Amino acid sequence: MDASHRITITICGDGGCGKSSITLRLVRSQWTHEYDPTIEDSYTLSRQIDGQTYHLSLTDTAGQEEYRGMWAASNLRSDAFLLVYDITNESSLQELEYFNDLIDMEAETREDASRANGEYGFVKPIKIVAGNKCDLQESRQVSSKTGLQWARKRDCGFMETSARNVVNIEETFALIVRRVVEARRFAANPGGAGSLRIDTRRGGSTGGGSELGTRRAPTAPLSPLPPMSEKEREREEKESRGSKLRRFWARLRCWP
Repeated sequence: MDASHRITITICGDGGCGKSSITLRLVRSQWTHEYDPTIEDSYTLSRQIDGQTYHLSLTDTAGQEEYRGMWAASNLRSDAFLLVYDITNESSLQELEYFNDLIDMEAETREDASRANGEYGFVKPIKIVAGNKCDLQESRQVSSKTGLQWARKRDCGFMETSARNVVNIEETFALIVRRVVEARRFAANPGGAGSLRIDTRRGGSTGGGSELGTRRAPTAPLSPLPPMSEKEREREEKESRGSKLRRFWARLRCWP
């Protein structure tokens, strides 16, 4: 298969948020309620999206903090990342900050390498946030609005999923494929007439000139977000400063 139709996806998030359940539901149409901590599992499958067949390589990674150091460098070189949290566990959303920082540092590394080689159209890694276990509404701790705001602030697409009830599983991966195709097209022709503007508010894309990129994965529309209050703005600025400090110390740990 043509390399342009091969897409690598790393699935990351805190332990117990349902990464493996999402993966197995997609790959084998199975669901399991038993929690078995994953070190790392890899799967390959093909999907036809918008009339084109794509070969997907999925890596289901460790979520437990004691296993995170085992992440292979190849995981960070993926085309896309699915950041999964559990809507019934508020801390699982905050744990995504660790993975998001790693991905952002990888994006900076790719961009620097591209410029050093005299290239100006590097392919930015795609990030999609999935709020899993949306079938457990009675136990919800993270609202759709909160998850959406978290994703939007970090330039991620957003979906809510349920591996148990098969909600937005295929749609989420179709969205990832479309975003990767858009990013590759934009890198090949930055600023061209057919380039697309990413709309992170609802996980979709807008823009002209490309039939593939203008379709959205079918998911329930989200209501508009209200204006941000002064208190919320101050909290976000504080969180942003904390994220920058974590990124700085993470860089230090990577130095020999």
